[in-house]
Amino acid sequence: MKTLKKAAVALSVQAALLASLSIQAEEAEQQVDESKLEKITVTALKRTQSIQDVPVSIATMSGEKFENMFSSGDDILSLATRVPGLYAESSNGRVAPRFYMRGLGNTDFDLAASQPVSVIMDEVVMENVVLKSFPLFDIDQVEVIRGPQGTLFGRNTTAGILKFTSRKPTEDFEAYVKAGAGSYGLINLEGAIGGALSDDLSARLSLLNQSKDDWIDNGYTNEKDVMVGHEDKAVRLQLAYKPSEELDVLFQYHARDYEGTSSIFRANVLTTGSNDLNGNYDRETVWYDDGDDNPQEYENSGWSLNVNYDLGAITLTSITAMETAEGRSKGDIDGGVRQADDGSITVPAGLTSASYEDFGPQISFPGFIPFAAVTEDRMNDLEQFTQEIRFASNETMPLSWQAGVFFFDSSFSVTSIDGFFGATEVFHENTTWAVFGQSTYQVNDKLSVIGGLRYTYDEKSLSVGKQNENGFALVIGVASIQDYEDVNVDDGQLSWEGMANYRLTDDMSVYGRISNGFRAQSIQGRDIAFEGAPSVADAETIMSYEAGFKSDLFDRTVRLNGAIFHYTIDDIQLTAVGGEGNRVGLRNAGKGVGQGFEIDTEIRVNENLLLTAGFSYNKTELEDKDLLIPTCGSGQCTPKDPIDPVTKAAYVDGNPFPNAPETIFTATGRYSMPMGDDGEMYVYSDYAYQGETNLFIYETEEYVTDGQFELGLRVGYVNFDMDYEVALFGRNITDEDNLKAGIDFNNNTGVVNEPAVWGIEFKKNFY
Repeated sequence: MKTLKKAAVALSVQAALLASLSIQAEEAEQQVDESKLEKITVTALKRTQSIQDVPVSIATMSGEKFENMFSSGDDILSLATRVPGLYAESSNGRVAPRFYMRGLGNTDFDLAASQPVSVIMDEVVMENVVLKSFPLFDIDQVEVIRGPQGTLFGRNTTAGILKFTSRKPTEDFEAYVKAGAGSYGLINLEGAIGGALSDDLSARLSLLNQSKDDWIDNGYTNEKDVMVGHEDKAVRLQLAYKPSEELDVLFQYHARDYEGTSSIFRANVLTTGSNDLNGNYDRETVWYDDGDDNPQEYENSGWSLNVNYDLGAITLTSITAMETAEGRSKGDIDGGVRQADDGSITVPAGLTSASYEDFGPQISFPGFIPFAAVTEDRMNDLEQFTQEIRFASNETMPLSWQAGVFFFDSSFSVTSIDGFFGATEVFHENTTWAVFGQSTYQVNDKLSVIGGLRYTYDEKSLSVGKQNENGFALVIGVASIQDYEDVNVDDGQLSWEGMANYRLTDDMSVYGRISNGFRAQSIQGRDIAFEGAPSVADAETIMSYEAGFKSDLFDRTVRLNGAIFHYTIDDIQLTAVGGEGNRVGLRNAGKGVGQGFEIDTEIRVNENLLLTAGFSYNKTELEDKDLLIPTCGSGQCTPKDPIDPVTKAAYVDGNPFPNAPETIFTATGRYSMPMGDDGEMYVYSDYAYQGETNLFIYETEEYVTDGQFELGLRVGYVNFDMDYEVALFGRNITDEDNLKAGIDFNNNTGVVNEPAVWGIEFKKNFY
């Protein structure tokens, strides 16, 4: 709380100082550069508004800043640490990303896991983790909306929302093509074409074809370049129909076909007692004796129909959507070799090894691998249907309002295939309905207040299909068919929020926000594949307090927004991943507390130089004196928490949330130089820094990172007359080796970031 109070005082003083400077600037009518910062509009409250008028902490990305992050063929995980307070990671390759905002997220790697950060793509919630990984291309804007958003967007938004908006069809013809090539055989092809098909109908077709070659060797089989490549194809077709001023209809179809590699697990790249990557780590080589080189393939598609009808005093909006997906991932989870030592195995030079005598002479490398582990997870027949209907007033002064209903239905099964236990399938179903409303009242020219309510009912079920099919454990009698009863849970919750926005000047406002939300109850069934029982977590509820300021200063050449926050989560849901046997168990801790602040700034120094920067501080803490979490099953890590002598589990009271960076700093700079009358050269660079981050619920010497960063660079030429651009780019240009995830049940396994990628990109627009 002392830190939070200091941050509040600092931000208050800074806000007052900036307001004073702004007033002085207006009074002195001082001369400023003609070039200004562009106005940004957002739809965080399901209305189009200036970002400076919305009393919510929001950051946006678009244009060059956004596109440059994906020039090297990266996926949605590239958003991690690019915005203050936002983090992302995955142990499932390019599918099933896990997002964290203000320190709050979910470490569960299961395909049925829920998350407290919601992903909204073109007004449709992508609830399942696979749907969240749809590739980003032809995007108009990304909104990072921090804090609980339970009133307008429902459950599972306790941390915030990532909201993606695609470029929409226009009546005028427009098109673009973009082609890039780079390191590791990178080919990145993207384009779109659109315009009017008739007086009432417009269309836009967007395409993506992205690929990289395999570049990681399997040192055990002596196969070269057999892993980590991918090919990602996606399409989006949009039809906009506007037969009158009152009615507009937007239909969208999108599809993806992805084939690549799941995460690369690297055995014992951490030494007991240290979080530094050791001599077992070789970025371009792994040693796998199983897993078929970790293949991954997914297909998904969907459609949505968005109808807006102006009835005069109110507008009716209907959004109907369907999403489907299926696919699989397989991996050598132990990350190395565990084989009988028949004299034919030679440990590669430089690698550590271990010897065993449990089934005759055995050897493992790199390092200690007590047993082999290979698993495959399959997503089967995912179907998600959503329907939202809302009414919104067309009058905005002094009172505006919106109200609606929402329905969600999802079903799928997950098949987990273990090399010892065989295949087990579990079925998941989830149904949700909600009613909601929000209103804004303009008290006077300076003060507006907003209030909202939402009631949500959520029901989930799990049932078990086949068990231990073709499993060796069943044949030898170690496993047996269990009699599992269906699991059914349901809950109804009320979410609410209240906000106030006060304009100090035309260019600066302060706001306060109190918000309540909940994350629905969860069922975890993956342990059934290993003769374990399913686990259930009750719903968690959050109470969040936020205050901030927003300012456009010095004739709109400086934008500075800041916020402080404090939240308390009751019955916070935790996923205890790993431990002995690599189980995945859901837990409810008593409380979780988070507090901190964010600052975002954008400065137009002059017509040639634009700078941006952002910083966040997140202090999170678990509060439950009786909560015990199993530590590493391998015994190779070094827990720092008190250990219960009976269960050998760790007391984690007072620990930070897992994967919650304490600090994030991001900065970009763009400097341009005119080239003749119709072009410019430019240099663009971006920097992202990640402060101390604990990877698991329990604390160890090994699974904690600090001071990790990545740096990007882009040098290009733009011709305004012919509307084309050519650029050289580099991502992670200092080739940092950053630990991003870990697995603790078998050995000290690590997952690292992508290496440096260099390339060239060309883009041409047509009008």
